[in-house]
Amino acid sequence: MVQLMVTQVRSAIGAKPKQRGTLRALGLGRIGRSNTLPDRSEIRGMIARVPHLVQVEELENGEA
Repeated sequence: MVQLMVTQVRSAIGAKPKQRGTLRALGLGRIGRSNTLPDRSEIRGMIARVPHLVQVEELENGEA
């Protein structure tokens, strides 16, 4: 199963409240924080709302 490693690369200061909430829902909150999430359409949709704040890597099953 493919997983997504989502890392926050820019600050949420100055971002809209909905974008800050989306970062929180992704398990992020500070620059440099990462979270591994399943590759589902809901997660992809959240990432699409904040592409300027995060970096995404796809991980195969054995990677961590």
